[in-house]
Amino acid sequence: MKLYYSAGACSLSTHIALKESELDFEAIAAPTKTHRLADGTDYYSINPLGYVPLLVLDDGRQLHECPVILQYVADQVPDKALAPANGTFERYKLQEWLNFIATELHKGFSPLFTPGMPDEAKALAKTRLMGRLQWLDGELVGKAFLMGDTFTVADAYLFVVQGWGKFVGVDTSSLANLNALAARVAVRPAVQAALRAEGLVK
Repeated sequence: MKLYYSAGACSLSTHIALKESELDFEAIAAPTKTHRLADGTDYYSINPLGYVPLLVLDDGRQLHECPVILQYVADQVPDKALAPANGTFERYKLQEWLNFIATELHKGFSPLFTPGMPDEAKALAKTRLMGRLQWLDGELVGKAFLMGDTFTVADAYLFVVQGWGKFVGVDTSSLANLNALAARVAVRPAVQAALRAEGLVK
C-alpha cells in the first residue's frame, strides 16, 4: 500500500493507524501547499482532488476519504481492535464519532486555515468550534478514549484535528478531558513513530 500524506494534515491520523496496524506500507509526502512529490510529480496527476490522505492499494485501487481509510485499515487487522466489528452497535458509534470529527471539527477548522478569510468569518468559526469542543469534552467524562477504555482509529483522528487549535488561536486549555485523551494518544509508540516519520517530532 501507498499512503500519500502532508505533514500534520488529517492524513497524519491514517499514518498513525497504519503504524498501529503494523501493515506494510510506503508513506509518500504530498505537500498540500505545493502539490509536488519529492521526485517532481504533480500530485494532481495521481489524485485530481489534490488533498490527502490518499491510500493506494497494491492492486491500484484508491481510497480518498480519511474516515473511510481509517476503517479500511482497522478492518485489515481485526485482532488489533482499532475498530469494533462491522454490524455491531459499537461500530455505528465509531462511525458517529468519525462523522462528527470530520464534519463538525475538521471542516470547522477549515476557514481558519483558508488564506484571505475575513476576520469576522474566522471569529464565527472559532465560536462554533469551541461549542463543539466543549460538548465533546463533556462526552469524555469518565472515558479514557472516545469509545471508552479502548483506543480506536477515531482517537487518532481526534488527536490530529484537536491539535490544530494551537496554530489558529483556538484555545482548548480549559478542556481537561479532551487534553487528557490527547496526552494518552500522544505517548503511544505508533503515534510517536508517525510523528517522527512526518518530521513533527525529533
